[in-house]
Amino acid sequence: MRGREILRLLIRSFITIIVVFSTVYAMANTLTPREKWILLPDGSISQIMPEIEVIGLKDEFCLAQNIFFEAGIDTMKGMYAVADVTLNRVEHSRYPNSICEVVYQSVMRESWTTKQYPDLSVADRIYQPVRNKCQFSWYCDGKSDIVPTGSVNWEKAKEVAFNILYTDTERGITEGATHYHATYVVPNWIEDRGMNRIGRIGYHIFYRWD
Repeated sequence: MRGREILRLLIRSFITIIVVFSTVYAMANTLTPREKWILLPDGSISQIMPEIEVIGLKDEFCLAQNIFFEAGIDTMKGMYAVADVTLNRVEHSRYPNSICEVVYQSVMRESWTTKQYPDLSVADRIYQPVRNKCQFSWYCDGKSDIVPTGSVNWEKAKEVAFNILYTDTERGITEGATHYHATYVVPNWIEDRGMNRIGRIGYHIFYRWD
């Protein structure tokens, strides 16, 4: 009897190690460096300390990430427009009420690392976004989410995120838009009931879901 208890304890410990390792590994390979910023008296933005955070991402980082991957090569107006849509979704009843939740919203599927263990609790299970089933395509398109070192567009994305969050720069530029698509595609959802075209800003066309 005692041997069975020891074996059961060893199995649980092994499963716990696998779960923790898989969680840290998955997040570490999908997240990019987050940097803290301060606004100097002359109006410029300064970095306090570059750091990598696996857990506890803040709004500034999530918003900058979305701007960079959705509109990194767009005009400044286009980058602000993507940021504005992200914030509009936060305020919309159909979407999550935080920036990071809006940015990472997706269809989730349980990882094989925990699915094979039926006795695991819900809290111990690992869920990952299904490829090409995210609200913002970059998050689960199978491509790297690593920001290139020294990227000028990443610096612009951080500036846009900071400005729209803390100085309301260009807030409302999309007139309440909740959707957009690149100018070179025509998605089916533009015909959905209640979808109203706002217009083009930069490399995207924007819509408000009323």
